[in-house]
Amino acid sequence: MKNITTLLFDLDGTLINTNELIVESFLHTLNHYYPGQYEREDVYPFMGPPLIDTFEALDKERTMEMVAHYRAFNHEKHDALVTEFEGVYETIRTLHENGFKMAIVSTKIHETILKGLKLTKLDAFFDVIIGLDDVEHAKPHPEPVQKALGALGSKPEEAIMIGDNYHDIEGGQNAGVQTAGVAWSLKGRDFLNTYNPDYMLESMADLLDILQVGASQK
Repeated sequence: MKNITTLLFDLDGTLINTNELIVESFLHTLNHYYPGQYEREDVYPFMGPPLIDTFEALDKERTMEMVAHYRAFNHEKHDALVTEFEGVYETIRTLHENGFKMAIVSTKIHETILKGLKLTKLDAFFDVIIGLDDVEHAKPHPEPVQKALGALGSKPEEAIMIGDNYHDIEGGQNAGVQTAGVAWSLKGRDFLNTYNPDYMLESMADLLDILQVGASQK
């Protein structure tokens, strides 16, 4: 895997554990607009796509109002509910030290991505961040991945897109890069495998083996 120079990461559910924050934010919003109609499991399918798409499908008239309601709660509870996945910081630091070019490619807005990266001290390792407000089309459209590659000066054949949802896998495939799913995805390994990622990571440190980063630096 010496030809891989570039790693593109989704953020939520991949590098940082925002699952609880997202579930609570959806429940808070949905229970406000549709009292008693949604349980935890009901909101899992909403995780991944842009908020606007999710709420627009529920109520076109109140979409932006619901997005604002969600984001206000999400920002307020962010630091209390977000945690990091085991081994992520150490792996990302090692990849950074070994000269890999890295970017975040997320369906979150830029400002919220930065908030999560700073909280988990990952911000020092990412010079390029592509958020929902940086593109016209969200994943699985290839634009976000292509924009990240352009900003890093990388070609598709030297990159891997890593994520916890099918948008990440399909977005990578649509842009012509290799893909890796993460087995700790809330959607489950079996679900992700149906989209045929090139790799399935049991832990983020698996990237070091795939990329043949020296054992001395693990």
